[in-house]
Amino acid sequence: MVRHIIWGNRSPSKTENITAFFNHLAGSLLQEEGQELNKWEGYVNWRNKPAMRDQHGGMLAASFVLVVEILENLAFLANASNLVLYLSKFMHYSPSSSANIVTNFMGTAFLLAVLGGFLSDAFFTTYRLYLTSAAIEFMGLLLVCLFSRRYLLLGFYLIFLTNSNNQTGLIDTHSSLPPHGAEQFDDTTPQGRKQRSSFFNYFVFSLSCGALIAVTFVVWIEDNKGWQWGFGVATAAILASIPVFLLGSPIYRTKVPAGSPITTMFKVLIAAVCNNCKSKNPSNEVMGMETSPSSYTTETGEEGNATKVKVPSQTLTEDLEFLNKAVTEKTVRPMLQCTVKQVEEVKVVLKIVPVFMCTIMLNCCLAQLSTFSIQQAATMNTKIGSLKVPPASLPVFPVIFVMLIAPTYNHVVIPFARKVTKTEMGITHLQRIGTGLILSIIAMAVAAVVEMKRKKVAIESGLLNSAEPLPITFLWIALQYLFLGSADLFTLAGMMDFFFTEAPKSMRSLATSLSWASLSMGYYFSSVLISMVNNITSIFRHTPWLSGSNLNHYHLERFYWLMCILSSLNFFHYLFWANRYKYRTESTAD
Repeated sequence: MVRHIIWGNRSPSKTENITAFFNHLAGSLLQEEGQELNKWEGYVNWRNKPAMRDQHGGMLAASFVLVVEILENLAFLANASNLVLYLSKFMHYSPSSSANIVTNFMGTAFLLAVLGGFLSDAFFTTYRLYLTSAAIEFMGLLLVCLFSRRYLLLGFYLIFLTNSNNQTGLIDTHSSLPPHGAEQFDDTTPQGRKQRSSFFNYFVFSLSCGALIAVTFVVWIEDNKGWQWGFGVATAAILASIPVFLLGSPIYRTKVPAGSPITTMFKVLIAAVCNNCKSKNPSNEVMGMETSPSSYTTETGEEGNATKVKVPSQTLTEDLEFLNKAVTEKTVRPMLQCTVKQVEEVKVVLKIVPVFMCTIMLNCCLAQLSTFSIQQAATMNTKIGSLKVPPASLPVFPVIFVMLIAPTYNHVVIPFARKVTKTEMGITHLQRIGTGLILSIIAMAVAAVVEMKRKKVAIESGLLNSAEPLPITFLWIALQYLFLGSADLFTLAGMMDFFFTEAPKSMRSLATSLSWASLSMGYYFSSVLISMVNNITSIFRHTPWLSGSNLNHYHLERFYWLMCILSSLNFFHYLFWANRYKYRTESTAD
């Protein structure tokens, strides 16, 4: 009946059938073309199939990462916040020894993030890496929870070697969680780049949310119920993070691993060294382009011989000209043959290294919040009215401050800065990092003044040699926490956004992990600095600045002034590199 109505009283002709066939074919081709355009090139979904623009990615997908990060940081700080006091009070280490043990723990933890970043870029998707590392971390925490009484230090190293998500771990998820969240945004559009910048701000906000629970609820449990309960909370938090992460699986998009970025870096560096060492001759001139076979065409010479001629469609930049020699017609070894794209990518990474190095001193200052600052608070009056606050809960002040300032910065400061500067970013990454460095200088000066006041009270009250709490509120210590907490907000979010944005796509996870490597080296440098100060001051004095079992006998104020001076010198060093740095344009991004 339908056929009769459509065609009337006649049957369709052969021409009409052919036309209908080609129309159907054209429609199918257009549909396939539309599907191809709808695909995220270089990205897959959780089933390893092509990710689609209208189905995967976006702020909703990144939101699951933020919730997971709250649970991850809760678990990490649940174990780390009380450690320095446990070592000094219950295991009878000196304050300086306890500080060094904690900073070494933390340094080892953060440094292993680089390995996780390498694995994310080279072999595994960030999705699979997180799930694998979270499972390993859960098993590690479960073992420590069960056997922490007899093997405390061994247990902590086990946590840090298997803790994948809490800035630590042999398979580190702070090298997979931030890039996994940042990968959900389209960096080819202004809107996508703005959303990605907001994600990093809220990533620090999520860190603070987890920290707030850890330094209040979990610290209270550890102080009143025992350490096993604290481990239990951490274990439960990690276990809960896995299903939360899995809930976002249908809408995640994940970058396809592109091979080892470290191999590419070493190949370019070795090729540049070898080719620069070779005797110069015309056959070794630097090529303009060699990224694909189309860079060459075949021409016929006067004698009829076919020769390959380079057709440069891209030139090497003048920055770090030494590396340009990696691109030549003839190399020492064929395996060292490099393309212009590879050389330019390595240049980008090398140019962000000085910025990375300048953030180490700030993280050395941050290390004091987990060590000497808590020990200072433990010697003071920790009561607020009738409430006695555990010293390990002191970080609650900067945590709350960060939780307030992060949304304000994202929704008030940045929009205002964009209107004033008429730029997409408003405040550049390097300006954010520089602001954090300035705040760290102020924090160390404040810490030195507060310690002088604390020591003065100890002397005037006759409690210099006593273990009794001093008649001075521990809220004075909160001042340095506020400044350092603000510095961490500006610098950490700025670093992650800067490294992720500036790095080539094939190296983004590794580059983002530099944020955690900076923390690691800052903690290590804190341990080295304490040892150096004690060794040097012991030469000129009978007792070093930071030695003994009584913190009141320390010259901690001098140590803080030293860090203030070093931080100031570091800031001028940073200004030198920041002023020379040129942001990578989108046209040269990949």
